[in-house]
Amino acid sequence: MMTSIALGAPDQPAVVRLIDALDAYQKPLYPPQSHHGIDPGELARPNVLFAVARDTAGTAIGCGAVVLGAEFGDLKRMFVVPQCRGRGVAQAMLVLLERSATAAGCVELMLETGVRRAEALALYADTGYVSCGPFGSYGEDPHSVFMKQELAAPRTTGGAAGKSRIVP
Repeated sequence: MMTSIALGAPDQPAVVRLIDALDAYQKPLYPPQSHHGIDPGELARPNVLFAVARDTAGTAIGCGAVVLGAEFGDLKRMFVVPQCRGRGVAQAMLVLLERSATAAGCVELMLETGVRRAEALALYADTGYVSCGPFGSYGEDPHSVFMKQELAAPRTTGGAAGKSRIVP
């Protein structure tokens, strides 16, 4: 499966459906006060890098964002539809977001994810993210895991099970 991944607009109908699918997946896992996703309307702000992964038919199968701040970038809304997981799509999307954040002057990415998101936790650990404490406006939350990654040297997508083409 060849996938293209590019920065794009988050307000496309297919992408909105993808974000709705992410919310439907996550909301049953945690209490309401432990939902820390960015409002979809804020994904179109100028300080947000938004990536969309598409399959060969052009169907949106994954998304992710980096909210660029003065001190770090906050990785948000990383999601790949379940039937396309395990093919390297999330890793390739992460590489694009890291490269784009680096090009925008960002030197560190931080993220919050849920303790029940085993696939996400494995992805981040496998790609060099390390545990850290709460950052920015986040507080302690027993349902959250906080991680960070310095962006000094962007990675490549080598070793992925599927083939992905990253479009800057």
